[in-house]
Amino acid sequence: MTETAPLQPRGVRLPRTERRAQLLAAAQRVFSANGYHAAAMDEIADQAGVSKPVLYQHFPGKLDLYIALLESHVDELVRRVREALASTTDNKQRVPATVGAFFDFVNGDAGAFRMVFESDLRGEPAVQEAVDRATSASVDAITETITADAGLDEDRARLLAVGLVGLSQVSARFWLAHHSTISKEEAVALTSTLAWKGIGGGFPLHPQG
Repeated sequence: MTETAPLQPRGVRLPRTERRAQLLAAAQRVFSANGYHAAAMDEIADQAGVSKPVLYQHFPGKLDLYIALLESHVDELVRRVREALASTTDNKQRVPATVGAFFDFVNGDAGAFRMVFESDLRGEPAVQEAVDRATSASVDAITETITADAGLDEDRARLLAVGLVGLSQVSARFWLAHHSTISKEEAVALTSTLAWKGIGGGFPLHPQG
């Protein structure tokens, strides 16, 4: 059982949106500590400082709670990507901003990015749909920007968007697992240079001495 104290004493009435956020925060702690299959609704209710009936008023079952939490993490990632794209009108700067959005998300709450990118419940259709949205909504946002600003048709813009999302997501996850010698800033810069210039343009061949 995790040791984090309940967010509120039992019996305290909260507005529905605040209570929902409290329950999701408690669920995140329990799912992160135990995994989905070992997590118990009893423990989540205890972590949130509520009774099980209160928990079930908001989420009919553990899977419903898991999906709601997963959806909130997907929303957060997509929000970061959209904010990165809107942060500048310079496409050269948009690339590191967008790559950085993925690195920031992965470097934030480890439980959040693992639910989105490494969920062990992908056999559940609703979970797979949410996981797929993390990629598709990010691709959609980047496609819109490339189509509007780079003069490409949608098919070509979408192909580039898929490449940028895939590069950013995989690189960020690899960096998190092996980042002992590379700072996040350097990792974002390296990945962004590759995305913007390619290996040939960004890292020309040096003559062998």
